[in-house]
Amino acid sequence: MYRWWRLVALPLAILLLLPVVRARAADTVNVYSIWTDNWNRQLFPEFEKATGIKVNFVRFSSGEALARLIAEKNNPRVDVLFGGPTETHAAGIKEGIFEVYKPPSFAVLPARFKDPEGKWVAIADNPLAFMSNPKFLKEHNLKPPASWNDLLHPAFKNMLQMADARTSGTAVTRLFSILEVYGRDEEKAFDYMKKKRRNVQLYTKSGVGGVLPVALGQAAAGTFFIVDVLDVQAKGYDVTLSFPREGIGTAGEAIALIKGAKNPEPGKKMIDWATSPAFQSLFAKYQINFIPAHPDVKMSASLTEALKDAKIFPIDLDYAGANRKRIVERWINEVLTLRE
Repeated sequence: MYRWWRLVALPLAILLLLPVVRARAADTVNVYSIWTDNWNRQLFPEFEKATGIKVNFVRFSSGEALARLIAEKNNPRVDVLFGGPTETHAAGIKEGIFEVYKPPSFAVLPARFKDPEGKWVAIADNPLAFMSNPKFLKEHNLKPPASWNDLLHPAFKNMLQMADARTSGTAVTRLFSILEVYGRDEEKAFDYMKKKRRNVQLYTKSGVGGVLPVALGQAAAGTFFIVDVLDVQAKGYDVTLSFPREGIGTAGEAIALIKGAKNPEPGKKMIDWATSPAFQSLFAKYQINFIPAHPDVKMSASLTEALKDAKIFPIDLDYAGANRKRIVERWINEVLTLRE
């Protein structure tokens, strides 16, 4: 059972009815959010203050949210999917779960930050990065990983944590990054992933799941979205950020209106707000290190500095959307279940 978080105090019994009870529906929007609860509790009150619309949300990793939306396709329980890599949204288009809506900012966004038909729109960009524990590196006389192959080092055996592609969009972005590095030669890419498997201690349910274990020294390193790496650094943990010389992928963070939404007009207002400079300027206010998607909002100085030497490439959404399910299934069958 999952729990709705409401930004005003209401009895739980009422909250559980919110997805189906339509009283004052025009003043309410129901959301599956991929972003972490602390960001949701910072950002959604800003929307409420700006619009007077109350937000009910539940947080899922992107794979979980996608699976739920597909299962609920004939009777949607939410109005908006907030956040999550654009390849997740591209996969959702194939499943017919999104409604067309083009917010006012649609025209000024770069092509890779929007579905041409308007079935999703990006609100941020979020590159992957390597994060490692400096104490571990020092103890093993290692430099911060600067190549994908560095993660194959014997010292990392059973010491890596990263996300599980069955549930996490972070993991899917990682898989398609590796595929791009190997020129989409799936045999070579999967051979690499199989070699790396022996070094993986745990595949976590969500993309952020391995960040704290690495920061605490319970794991040595992993591949995470940079927003999560810089967040844990800001909280005072000593971690090392690095990038592979071969390059690493970046995924837009998107928002979409659910097809058949019970509250479509508040949903559209949320999309208008999330794609606006007013919303994306809040990243700096709350120290959330996303790259703004809107061209009128500048990247923070700290993020600019962190990315200055990184080789970043966007994930090809057509390729990822068309092959996501197959690639994830192959990863489950050939990598996740691999035993030495």
